[in-house]
Amino acid sequence: MNSLVQQQKRTIINANIPDKRPSAHALMPSSLMLLLVLMIHGSCQLKAQVSHVKSEVFQIDSGPMVGWNTETTASIWVRTKRECTVAIRFWPDSKPARHQMSRTVLSRQSNDLCVHIPIRELLPGTLFRFEVLLQGQVAKTPHMLQFRTQPHWRYRAPPPDLTVAIGSCSYVNDETVDRPGAPYGGNPRIYRSIHAAKPHAMLWLGDNVYFRAPDWSSEFGMQRRYSHDRRIPAMQGLLGSVHNFAIWDDHDFGSNNSDRSFPLREAALRTFQLYWPGPQYGQLGIPGIFSRYSWGDIEFFCLDNRYHRTPNNAPDALKKVMFGKAQMDWLLDGLTSSRATFKIVVGGNQMLNPMIPYEAWGHCAAEKARVLKEISKRKIQGLLFLSGDRHHTELIRIDRPNSYPLYDYTSSPLLSSPNRKLGEELVNPTRVSGTLVNQVRNFGLLRFTGKGQSRSVTLSAHDIDGAELWKHTIEASALR
Repeated sequence: MNSLVQQQKRTIINANIPDKRPSAHALMPSSLMLLLVLMIHGSCQLKAQVSHVKSEVFQIDSGPMVGWNTETTASIWVRTKRECTVAIRFWPDSKPARHQMSRTVLSRQSNDLCVHIPIRELLPGTLFRFEVLLQGQVAKTPHMLQFRTQPHWRYRAPPPDLTVAIGSCSYVNDETVDRPGAPYGGNPRIYRSIHAAKPHAMLWLGDNVYFRAPDWSSEFGMQRRYSHDRRIPAMQGLLGSVHNFAIWDDHDFGSNNSDRSFPLREAALRTFQLYWPGPQYGQLGIPGIFSRYSWGDIEFFCLDNRYHRTPNNAPDALKKVMFGKAQMDWLLDGLTSSRATFKIVVGGNQMLNPMIPYEAWGHCAAEKARVLKEISKRKIQGLLFLSGDRHHTELIRIDRPNSYPLYDYTSSPLLSSPNRKLGEELVNPTRVSGTLVNQVRNFGLLRFTGKGQSRSVTLSAHDIDGAELWKHTIEASALR
């Protein structure tokens, strides 16, 4: 009993004596202690940032836009409202359980928040649905999104039918910078009508945006104009379900009638490439937006009529060029090597019209004559020209001795004001009868159909509500 009492007293006494052994904190060096505090603080900050990011709503600014495609690849363009990660989830039509993911990319301010997302290793001849993920979350879009791969038809089946929409001169009103008075641009519902026509592709023939004075004076201004026009609601369905390709003309290159002397042509080229995804623009050592693209047995040769262009008021007409020798050699070699049934040459200005009161290839007489002579000499078949710019629509036919006729389908305008007073051009003997449209805004369609020797293309023009204004069919056999 006495020993138990004594033990308790010792315990009480020891409890009142301070423990002289060093604590864990005392054993820890001060630098290590500081590091631990910083790690704990940083972890808390990171958790707060992650929580903040998850709570933010990331949004699409414009698009998505479906770009170029092949039998096994496709490209999607998106512009976001702020920097974030972007990815595409896609699946074969009606089979969402078989969804796949693209690689993830980051939209950056340095690229004006635009991203190009390539999608590879796809099944040929397949329609895909897709959705856009921003920071891993599905972004809301008002329209169904889709892209398709081209069929693998060679040595297996007839070439596929193809419908291509065309148009030029898309002036989107912007009262902050537009001139006083009545709006110059029309109702953008025309883009809903193009979408309703269900084309496979849309080929934009230039003046796809209109730079104003505050735009063409800086690269930022050019980007601002593109981003402003690209986000109009009526355009989104067309962008998100139809493959889009483009060339430019003066108003989406620089100021009115601009040429190779435009001081910001490199900035214009960068901006075009940023907003129009393509597999390749220009050639090694030859800058520009010219490109070559195939779909089935149709091949498009899209030309750059601005980057290398001589000023319109240069004195020596024989030395003036619209495209430059290097680009024209590229075109002639491409046409010569092409095995396409239809070879479509696409230019921003009229290519064949002999009446040239405004900008046209005819003002560069020597360049035009050389190319047309080479086309005849090389016996290039299946040739058809497309152009824009003029604010009226027409089909020009040029007959040639000992060869088939050449056609140039000019389609204009989409939104800009029509040229209702043509003056002396009102009567043009080279215009196919009934194809002039100069009172209303309009778009065009090219429908490639038929098999074997019966292959043909039907050209048509349509008003802003999609009503057909005229059509003209050209048999492939008539282009040989």
